Amino acid sequence: MNTRRHYSIQKHSTMIHIFVAFLLVSTSLGPVLSLQSVPDSGHRQLQNCTLNPYKDIQKLRRVQAYLKKINKPAVKTIQSPDGDVIDCVPSHLQPAFDHPQLKGQKPLKPAVRPKGHNLTEAVSESFQLWRDTGESCPKGTVPIRRTTEQDILRASSVRRYGRIRRHVRRDSTGYGHEHAVVFENGDQYYGARASLSVWAPRVTNEYEFSLSQIWIISGSFGNDLNTIEAGWQVSPELYGDNYPRFFTYWTSDAYQTTGCYNLLCSGFVQTNNKVAIGAAISPRSSYNGRQFDIGLMVWKDPKHGHWWLEFGPGLLVGYWPAFLFSHLRSHANMVQFGGEIVNTRSSGFHTSTQMGSGHFAEEGFRKAAYFRNLQTVDWDNNLVPLTNIHLKADRANCYDIRQGRNRVWGTYFYYGGPGRNLLLSFETA
Repeated sequence: MNTRRHYSIQKHSTMIHIFVAFLLVSTSLGPVLSLQSVPDSGHRQLQNCTLNPYKDIQKLRRVQAYLKKINKPAVKTIQSPDGDVIDCVPSHLQPAFDHPQLKGQKPLKPAVRPKGHNLTEAVSESFQLWRDTGESCPKGTVPIRRTTEQDILRASSVRRYGRIRRHVRRDSTGYGHEHAVVFENGDQYYGARASLSVWAPRVTNEYEFSLSQIWIISGSFGNDLNTIEAGWQVSPELYGDNYPRFFTYWTSDAYQTTGCYNLLCSGFVQTNNKVAIGAAISPRSSYNGRQFDIGLMVWKDPKHGHWWLEFGPGLLVGYWPAFLFSHLRSHANMVQFGGEIVNTRSSGFHTSTQMGSGHFAEEGFRKAAYFRNLQTVDWDNNLVPLTNIHLKADRANCYDIRQGRNRVWGTYFYYGGPGRNLLLSFETA
C-alpha cells in the first residue's frame, strides 16, 4: 500500500471516530434540526427530528464497506484538474472480477472490429480532462475514477448508488425521464456506432441529469428489458459537478436490481489504460464556436459473443460479458441514439434542465447538438446505414429533433432544447 493511500485510510478512520463522538454529544442535547430527504420529490426540507446515532453510524459503516469493496488497490494515483482522483488498478483486480463467473480470469484480447469501420473518419475528437496532467496509467492497469464518501452520501441510499431510479413503460419513457431520439427496430442488431457532439448543458438540481448516448436494447419494455448504454452525461448527484462525463450503463431486468453506471458494480470489463469511465470530457463544444465530438461504437464479438465498446479515435475500452444478459446474449431488437433528461418538477412545473446544447434542433450546426454517421452492425459484423428510421420527442416544445442525410455526415440529426420554454404561449407541464 502506498503512503498516500495509507494516510487516506488513517484519516478516514480518525474522521469516523470524531463523527461518532459528535453524534453521541448531539443526542444528549435533545431535539435538533436536521436535513432529511423527501422520497421521490427531488426536494430537501428542514424538519424537527432527533438524530439517531445508531442509524447514522450503521450507514457510515455501510459506506466504508462499499468504498473498500469498490476502490481497488492502485499502483499509481493521478490527481485530475477537476478534483477527481484516478487510480491505476491492475487490470485483473478491477471490480468486474468480483463477479463469480469472472473470478480468477483476466481480460480478453481485443475483438475484431466490424467491417467497414474507418478509424480515421473523425475530424475533431474530444478526450478527457485527467489526461491534461500529462500523466498516464502503466501498461497492465486500468484507470478508475476513485469513489468518495461524498459521492455515495449524495445518493438516496448506499444500495442505490450508481443505479438509475426508473419505472420503465412500453414507450421507453420512465417517470420523469424525457427523450429526443432516433431509433430503429424490426430487425436483428449486433451493434451501433455514431459520433456525437459534446456539450455542458445546465442541470437545474442535483436530482436531475442530462445525457446523450447510444442504447442497444433487447426484450420488451417490461421486467425483462436488457440494455447497454454509452455516451456522455452531466449528473450532479452521481459526480458532484456539472462536467460532461463519459459513461456506460447496463441492465438485464429493466433497471430493477442488475447493472450500474461505469465500474460501480461487477460487470463491464475494462481493457484500456488510457480512458477512465466516469471522467470528465475535455474540450467541449461552444455555442457558435468550435465543435467537438466523440466517436462511440458498441458491437457483439462474433467469436465470444461479448459486447465491446470503442471510444474516441479507435480506443477499445472493454466489454460487457454475454452472460450478464438474457436477450442480449443473442442480439438486440432495437438501437437508439439521442438525448435524455430527468424532470423532477422540483419547482412545481417543468424543469429548465437543458438537453444537448440547450438549443432547439432547427438552429443547426455550431448551435444545436448533433449525432452524425449513424450506423448499425448486421449479423455478419458489417457496419451498415440505418434503413428504417423513427424519430421520437417525448415533449417537443421543450426538446426536439430533426434528422437528415448527406455525403459527409451520412445519416445525422440535430436535437435538444432549453426545457421549460417561457417564450411559449402555454405552460409546459
